[in-house]
Amino acid sequence: MLNLKGRTVARSVEERLGSTLLEQALAAGVDWSFNCSRGTCARCRCFVQEGADLLEEPTDAEWDRLGPDELDEGYRLGCQAVVKKPGDISAVNRTYF
Repeated sequence: MLNLKGRTVARSVEERLGSTLLEQALAAGVDWSFNCSRGTCARCRCFVQEGADLLEEPTDAEWDRLGPDELDEGYRLGCQAVVKKPGDISAVNRTYF
């Protein structure tokens, strides 16, 4: 189960393996702040509260935009964080601005 919380709405959906948190949020109608969907703007930054181990490893774009400190704290870019295993994942959109 994937729990997504955006600016105005939260949804629980069945996770789709191989898709990003951003793709799943948009498909579920969650207001997830983003501009580019390529990992360059970092507007889709989110905090993964649960299930980080169910996601693919951070991409180069995430290392460039977030850096090791934020990645260690549990932040990811929604457009880059791909679900690789089924299970419970909880993510909250936490844009910088």
